[in-house]
Amino acid sequence: MPGVILEEVTKVFPGDTVAVDHLSLEVADGEFVILVGSSGCGKTTALRMIAGLDKPTSGTIRIGERAVNEISARDRDVAMVFQNYALYPHMTVYRNLAYPLRQRRMPRREVDKRVNEVAEMLSLEELLKRRPAQLSGGQRQRVAMGRALVREPKVFLLDEPLSNLDAKLRVQMRAGLKRLHSRLGITTVYVTHDQVEAMTLADRIAVLSDGKLQQLGSPQDVYDHPANVFVAGFIGSPPMNLLRGTARAGQVTAGQLVFERPGIQDGDVVVGLRPEAMRPVVDGMPALDFRVDVVEPLGDEVIVHGALAAELIAVDTDATDGEVGSINGTGIEAVARLDPRQRPAEGSTIRLGIEDSEVHVFDALTGLAINV
Repeated sequence: MPGVILEEVTKVFPGDTVAVDHLSLEVADGEFVILVGSSGCGKTTALRMIAGLDKPTSGTIRIGERAVNEISARDRDVAMVFQNYALYPHMTVYRNLAYPLRQRRMPRREVDKRVNEVAEMLSLEELLKRRPAQLSGGQRQRVAMGRALVREPKVFLLDEPLSNLDAKLRVQMRAGLKRLHSRLGITTVYVTHDQVEAMTLADRIAVLSDGKLQQLGSPQDVYDHPANVFVAGFIGSPPMNLLRGTARAGQVTAGQLVFERPGIQDGDVVVGLRPEAMRPVVDGMPALDFRVDVVEPLGDEVIVHGALAAELIAVDTDATDGEVGSINGTGIEAVARLDPRQRPAEGSTIRLGIEDSEVHVFDALTGLAINV
């Protein structure tokens, strides 16, 4: 299977709306890459340009060794699954699956063979005689994926395919998609705003904001080492707590939190604390007070909302290049994720600590991670 390469791809819509801005991305042969970001970040536009449904304003798109900018969607040999399934309501499941093959005038025996293979792969054998109106949401989504897969495409494109499903079905479909990709090895580009899908499915994730690529890497690497404050605030649920801080003589201070960071330049910084990294303080651990406002017991964990003894800041998700946007120390709540055996009382103040190695530091002006 060929890979997909985007070289400095830009898409500008009428009215000078820049949807994708000089996006360069390489998806290796057989790789599963997920484009993730908030609504309007350009991820669906990028997918549509790969599919040939939108034409880039500038830049080059390659599938394998072939530049496809001037090649029609029909001739790119890619298959796309949309959020709304796009099934033919008057056709049975069998005919929906067979439709793209019949359009190619494939022999009936070969059509029957491929349809039955895909139906078995997606557990649709018992549904072949039904029409879409007789199917559940999960079943319709499997039919939509089957109709794309039956073509045996070079590239598989998925645009938020699970967003219409309930939580339980999404879990089942995620597992099914992962098994399917392991079995087929088709180069796959998948668009979602759901971080759980991105973290669990992808070989690599590409985080987009305002049409620009903010970070590309394995899900764990992006989570552990966010490149800037946008990625830090976007990846992770609940999101990272961001604090206003200063660095002086190798020491960083953010409210009550004080820790050593040898080699860091003096100046204003943003300090990031993941909710799950905060825990009851141990002697010698950097710590700060947390005033508890709301406690959410979830069985396997407790989510605590409140205020930290430091100035919390918000990052404007519409800011470009991951820079720190509007900073506001009021009305921003802190979040901590605690062990289920720890359930502080609402209105109480607890002291939480964090290991030095789990504290993230970013430049307050550029928003870029500071690694020293």
